[in-house]
Amino acid sequence: MQRLSVLFSTPKGCYDYLSADLLPAGQIVAAPFGRRQEVGVIWPDPPDLSVPAEKLKPISHTLDLPPLPADTIQFIDWVSKYTLSPVGMVLKMALIPDLEKQSEKPLTFDPPQISFGTVSFSPAQSDAVERLSAKVGQGFSVSLLDGITGSGKTEVYFEAIAHALKQDKQVLVLLPEITLTSAWLARFQKRFGVLPAVWHSALTPKKRRDTWRSVLSGEIKVLVGARSALFLPFPNLGLIIVDEEHDSSYKQEDGVLYQARDMAVVRGKITNIPIILASATPSLETYANAQIGKYDRIVLPERFSGLSFPDVQIVDMRTKAKGKRSFISPLLEQKLRDNLSAGNQSLLFINRRGYAPLVLCRSCGERLKCPHCSAWLVEHRNQGFLQCHHCGYTRKIPQKCPTCQETDSFISCGAGVERIHEEVLALFPTARTALITSETMANPKVFSDLSDQVLAGNIDILIGTQILAKGHNFPNLTLVGVIDADMGLAGGDLRAGERTFQLLHQVMGRAGRDQKKGEALLQSYSPDNLIIKALAQNDRSRFLAEETAARQALQMPPFGRLAALIISGKNPDTTYQAATRLAQTAPFITGVSVLGPVSAPLALLRGKHRFRLLVKAPKNFNLQSCLTRWLDVNRIPASVDVRVDIDPYSFF
Repeated sequence: MQRLSVLFSTPKGCYDYLSADLLPAGQIVAAPFGRRQEVGVIWPDPPDLSVPAEKLKPISHTLDLPPLPADTIQFIDWVSKYTLSPVGMVLKMALIPDLEKQSEKPLTFDPPQISFGTVSFSPAQSDAVERLSAKVGQGFSVSLLDGITGSGKTEVYFEAIAHALKQDKQVLVLLPEITLTSAWLARFQKRFGVLPAVWHSALTPKKRRDTWRSVLSGEIKVLVGARSALFLPFPNLGLIIVDEEHDSSYKQEDGVLYQARDMAVVRGKITNIPIILASATPSLETYANAQIGKYDRIVLPERFSGLSFPDVQIVDMRTKAKGKRSFISPLLEQKLRDNLSAGNQSLLFINRRGYAPLVLCRSCGERLKCPHCSAWLVEHRNQGFLQCHHCGYTRKIPQKCPTCQETDSFISCGAGVERIHEEVLALFPTARTALITSETMANPKVFSDLSDQVLAGNIDILIGTQILAKGHNFPNLTLVGVIDADMGLAGGDLRAGERTFQLLHQVMGRAGRDQKKGEALLQSYSPDNLIIKALAQNDRSRFLAEETAARQALQMPPFGRLAALIISGKNPDTTYQAATRLAQTAPFITGVSVLGPVSAPLALLRGKHRFRLLVKAPKNFNLQSCLTRWLDVNRIPASVDVRVDIDPYSFF
């Protein structure tokens, strides 16, 4: 009998089992785990020989599946060590439930037809196609495909996909949002004659199971998916593309905390394949790597249509007429009216869901809060309830104020996307409108149907959140109005300015993408802000230079390293004491500073009190080793949870 290590999708490490056969690493097996049978993977860790053989249980059976590829195992192990997460929890992202089930009629996936569609390219695009295609099959490399909105980045990297398919390789394309897939899929089908496989959270269990099995068997040649697709077991991966690489949704904030863009680069290095990072507004991390030559930079400086970027105008909202409660300025209202008369489409953008972000009593000032989080309840008037956007708690607006008992005294403060929609309906009662948020666009099919309506000319004005900012090509959309351009600049977040620039640049780029010149209006209460000015002048270089200088001066990422420790628990005193003890035992290392503990900005989340520590270190410092030693000398109470976030993106 052979001793073998088996890893399960649990926070614990490997367990030793016996097997009559010497099974290869990566083999998927079923084995007794407590009182139940669990699916696990033979792991390359050596067995614990100190445990007597008679205490070990035998593996029940192997599953009729190929072993996980060696590079997948190596990748899982690397992510575990980098993020300081249990390796079993990383494995959980690579496996799926019910692996032992087999579909009676499994799905089949047609191979893409390499020569199905043809595209005419500009000289800059042709050069990009040649440079990217030449990297396929030549080992590891990272290329930044840096093209302005509408420059045809997708069609360019499609040719790199075709080159990988010619070599019989698999291709993974990551997209940041599930709703982006509908437009992307249509473009893929036009080029390759078939739809690729897709991977996201809205798949049915059967489709998820069949897709996973077909990836492992090598049947699927091209898969497009959300960040979790990075952990699928591709046996013959030849190319990874990260579209909209700057997007913050590539950072996973629950479970294993990882940045999918960065981990895609790691997976490419382990598998020895090229990576393409595509964006019109590259992240500062990617841009800095391109500047020092670590990444190759391929530029598409012109729109495919030949038109320039939309003309941008700042609307100074400080001069708004007193007493007027409109959130749409007179200038934007007139532009919308003119655009309607011309038969063109418009887009109004505000990155705030719901009707109003705050509901308060006009008599005593009581603000309606979430009982489980340090957050105001957001009014969703269309659905008829208040909601916490952090834990999902909902309630009706009370008839009486719980503090002063005044009846019908609650008023809505501020504007969300529903309120802007209401205002549009009042100003333009005959206009055909569509409200687009994560709530109204529940799955790709709903968004695909809406896109068809827009393309058919059945919608005049789109009103939406950041779901509208990227990946969509509406030829007749010529006007974009940003309701509150300053919204993302508050809060002191390290990347607040960068995210605001990226988001607003992307949303303005929706205008004028075909044969009609576009126009964008930025409503701002701080029109002299550097970021607002850079957006109005379409001066990305100036913004990047200023942001780079500021980060370098403070040795902040990408010129230094950060790690966050989030300490949470139901008892505030016990939790704070644990956070204080952690701070008191912090290592004294030259160049490394530990800030905190402080109450997290969201001090109460889902009923747990939260405190934060922030570790700042030089760029090449081994944070993981330092944090591991530090945490090992502390005894954390069982009622307190400590989460480590390497390279944090949010600071809530």
